[in-house]
Amino acid sequence: MMLQVRDLSIGYNGIAILDDINFCVEGGSYLCIVGENGTGKSTLLKTISRLLKPIYGDISFSVSRKEIGYLSQQTAVQSDFPATVNEIVATGALSKGSWYRPFYRKLEKELIAWAIDKTKITDIKGKCFRELSGGQQRRVLLARALVAAKNFIVLDEPTAGLDPEATKDFYELLWKINRDERVTIIMVTHDIESTMKYATHVLHLQPDDYFFGTNCEYVQFQKGKIT
Repeated sequence: MMLQVRDLSIGYNGIAILDDINFCVEGGSYLCIVGENGTGKSTLLKTISRLLKPIYGDISFSVSRKEIGYLSQQTAVQSDFPATVNEIVATGALSKGSWYRPFYRKLEKELIAWAIDKTKITDIKGKCFRELSGGQQRRVLLARALVAAKNFIVLDEPTAGLDPEATKDFYELLWKINRDERVTIIMVTHDIESTMKYATHVLHLQPDDYFFGTNCEYVQFQKGKIT
């Protein structure tokens, strides 16, 4: 088991926006967190990633914090970063040790090359990050997250601002990485259609309740809402 959440309450300044959340994520799962705006999706993801402290409850991992790759919502500053693709991806290895090493070890170089290959950015690895399209930039940041944590990544609305074709390509890429490499994925998204196509599990947050279950169980849950 990669992640176990028990009786979790999250929020800001002691004010809860989600209470008594319980779920677990097995290794190799692809969990999508969905729900309306304001239901706490990004807050939950940041708490899982240990960027925020829970009000109460327990979050248990079978991996260390250094083995969790995090891809946040992209900002204008990130989009304009003056570095090459290879340099951006390589910074993912810095989470594994000192920030001041002048070179990368052999295994780190192999991991960087693996991530570049898996995210299909080999042909642009020498280009400046700021010159790339939005879809290409997301792939680069995904590769960086994979270098930081080869087996477990969390993503906060990674396709926000992308056009439909780039969004489709990115989801297809995530699915292949999850399927072929058994990388555990936890992702916040508003895209219910893609969630039901690719996810193995779904956590649907609602103002006063939540659903957690397999993709098939979620389909039945959605049918129940419609009827």
